[in-house]
Amino acid sequence: MRELIKDKKRIVVKIGSSSLQHAQTGDLDYIKLEKLVRELCDLRNQGKDVILVTSGAISAGKKAVNIKEIKHDSPVEAMAVKQACSAIGQARLMMVYQKLFAEYNQVAAQILMTKNTIVDDLNRFNAKNTFCQLLNMGVIPVVNENDTVATYEIEIGDNDTLSAIVAALVGADMLILLSDIDGLYTDDPRKNKDAVFIEQVDELTDELMNMGKGSTGSNVGTGGMNTKLIAAKIATKSNVDMVIANSKDIGVLHRIMNGKNVGTLFVAHPDESFNLPVFVDSLHKK
Repeated sequence: MRELIKDKKRIVVKIGSSSLQHAQTGDLDYIKLEKLVRELCDLRNQGKDVILVTSGAISAGKKAVNIKEIKHDSPVEAMAVKQACSAIGQARLMMVYQKLFAEYNQVAAQILMTKNTIVDDLNRFNAKNTFCQLLNMGVIPVVNENDTVATYEIEIGDNDTLSAIVAALVGADMLILLSDIDGLYTDDPRKNKDAVFIEQVDELTDELMNMGKGSTGSNVGTGGMNTKLIAAKIATKSNVDMVIANSKDIGVLHRIMNGKNVGTLFVAHPDESFNLPVFVDSLHKK
């Protein structure tokens, strides 16, 4: 199964907020960002289609205006501050990506999505056409949730699910989630030293899905293992193989794509009855 990864042609890579920043200061980690862009450009140079799903807009915006914590009596006001920080941070984040991709002679494009992008038939059709046209042009789309105008995305607060949605939408054959954990364990390895690492998941059983307790090892990122398993469900049912790997070393990307046994591989199990818009809509039901 790992050897087959070498032949994948359309790759979606997701990186989380905690992987993009220095834990001590909250400032962007330029060395990591540069390595990430270099790895993605190298995949593009191999003739593969590449899409990056990136978090970090809200945290970058908070840092820019010196907000450490968003605390307000009114939830409405707190949400407005988050959305404002997202607007500031997204522009800064994209500026950095544009500069780095240009260093390697690659063109990047920004795509911001909401739930309605997928649930609405016309929006989904247009989004897919835009993605496909960009990829045909050799462009690398950089995707994030449109936190400035949407609220349910911020409340759910992860891009794991979004990356799987994008992979399903564009007919990708590989999804890589770069996180702050090595992969899937039988329990949270930070709390249980006897937790066993799982190298490969051939089928997502109910027992495995229940392992996702929503814990996250970072106060920056908000997606725990639960969101990664939901992403795995979307991906595998949409005929996309998925790997969860540790972003501590960004070089893990080319090792995965070279068929090395790193991270947890979730094997695709296409399900013709799986309805992406209906599933996405159900994720946000109260």
